[in-house]
Amino acid sequence: MTPFEAQDTAPHESIDHGPDAVQSPQVRDITDALFSFDFSWEVLVYNLVALVVAFLLALPVAWDREQQRHSPGLRTFPLVAMASCAYVLVAISSFGGGPEAHSRMMQGLIAGIGFIGGGAILKSDDRVTGTATAASIWAMGALGAAVAYRRLEIAVLLTLVTFGTLRWLEPLKRRTNSNTDDGESDD
Repeated sequence: MTPFEAQDTAPHESIDHGPDAVQSPQVRDITDALFSFDFSWEVLVYNLVALVVAFLLALPVAWDREQQRHSPGLRTFPLVAMASCAYVLVAISSFGGGPEAHSRMMQGLIAGIGFIGGGAILKSDDRVTGTATAASIWAMGALGAAVAYRRLEIAVLLTLVTFGTLRWLEPLKRRTNSNTDDGESDD
């Protein structure tokens, strides 16, 4: 029987909570379940380092977006990367190596980040804006997951490619848009 299942259906007697009070076994089980958890300084440091790495790798893209006066920017991108990293870290510690559980967690993470990115896409008249912002938010989510899964090479590549795409392809995009007015714009 789990600590949260009722052991009896009789009405509970009032419990004296004084210093010499004896608690029922059910109350002790619930207290143990609520206040017992595994704690490891090694795991804390590892998780802290992973979150800091995700934050730092998202900063170049965030800083560039902020400097270009695009929103979201300096706060959103690192938060998305860190939150994605945290979700994956929790999943790893909770589900172990089960591929089905990790697959479901990744599906939820991808959908959630897509929802956030979808909020950045705006349509007015014949123009659509925010698609590059939405895609870069998605990239920051993938960056955070890559850090959590110890795939630092993927996280670094995502930072470089996202930064380069947003920074160095924007002049080309502007030149292309000025030559053809197709009603679609990234940002």
